[in-house]
Amino acid sequence: MNKEITCPLHYTMTLIGTKWKPLILFHLLEGPLRSGVLQKHIPEISNKMFTQSVRELEKDGLISRKIYPVVPPKVEYQLTKKGCSLESILRSLDLWGGNENFNS
Repeated sequence: MNKEITCPLHYTMTLIGTKWKPLILFHLLEGPLRSGVLQKHIPEISNKMFTQSVRELEKDGLISRKIYPVVPPKVEYQLTKKGCSLESILRSLDLWGGNENFNS
């Protein structure tokens, strides 16, 4: 944990608290995905934001990237053990969003 951040929730939010990171992590719960397929699961995300988000998630140890030496290049992302530890949180958020009555 960052020594400047003493609140566990603050630490968690620095890792996953952007608009796109939880969605990327959620879609990787089912297993590794190629970059293009993962991006298609989130059609609203720009190429720039996708690249920035996966780079940050990789830097923070939540996902890993595997590059296959083929033409055209094939890049695949998957959750690390640390990323998998977020499964219950991500599934709870998905369940909450699916059950919420937004007209209230």
